[in-house]
Amino acid sequence: MRLVALEKVTAPSFFQFKDRRYLSIMAESVSNNTGKKLIRIDVSSDTINWHPFFLNPSAPKEGVNKLDFYREKFGSRAEGILARMTEIFKGLGLEYNMSGLTGNTLDSHRLINFAGQQGLDKQHKLAEELFLGYFTQAKYVGDREFLLECAQKVGVEGAAKFLEDPNNGVKEVNEELEKYSAHITGVPFYVINGKQKLSGGQPPEVFQKAFEVSAK
Repeated sequence: MRLVALEKVTAPSFFQFKDRRYLSIMAESVSNNTGKKLIRIDVSSDTINWHPFFLNPSAPKEGVNKLDFYREKFGSRAEGILARMTEIFKGLGLEYNMSGLTGNTLDSHRLINFAGQQGLDKQHKLAEELFLGYFTQAKYVGDREFLLECAQKVGVEGAAKFLEDPNNGVKEVNEELEKYSAHITGVPFYVINGKQKLSGGQPPEVFQKAFEVSAK
């Protein structure tokens, strides 16, 4: 199974499953008082493998104010989008945080690729830490200290030495961009078992149907 993950502003990544465990996906559906509820879809999967994608390859390495960037990018729709994201994160027990910076994320993709060489489970856990930091803790994924903190937390060995050389992993990232992202113009984008392709945010029923079809 292959999915493309959901980072909306900086540089999302693809992922595949490969550890014979269950992935719990939280999504929204219709409910009583608020009109929505969270449901869980458990997907038995083989592989989780992340691949890079850049929405803005020319984003500055030093980063820019995240909130200002969102407002400039989405204009009059920005406040509605942010309110919606806040609601979704709250439903998952998380606080959506628009503080901090957004910008060039090449180093994070280099590190994600490096982590994958030590095991796909480490790669998946690293990507999860990066997303949580960016979306809920105002962390900047272009910040070396934050990258190393996440790497240490999930047990990626040799991360500091690897990132010291700015050329390490760049070739691999570019190869994966060409192989997996060349024909993708936006995210989230999902490819499931090479059969089902889904673009944009989708209700849980659409994912459930796609998983069922792909499993046949």
